[in-house]
Amino acid sequence: MKTQQYNPSPLERSFAQAISGVQNQIQDQIPGTKITSVQSNLNVDNPEVLFQLEDADGDYHEIVIRVIQRIDNEQSEAE
Repeated sequence: MKTQQYNPSPLERSFAQAISGVQNQIQDQIPGTKITSVQSNLNVDNPEVLFQLEDADGDYHEIVIRVIQRIDNEQSEAE
């Protein structure tokens, strides 16, 4: 079935929510850096997940992951 809604699509929202839900597994992969906060904005076009981090030096950083689903096309379905 072709996706009818892309802004945001249900898949974009679910994928962004899944990313925010695995913060502990992500934390395990970045030694010396602590995830201090995770915020999700799931209801906008291209949902975002914002990670706030503290590194070993005590510096604060932000990582933003934006989820973008490309529009379905016939080539993708043929593969």
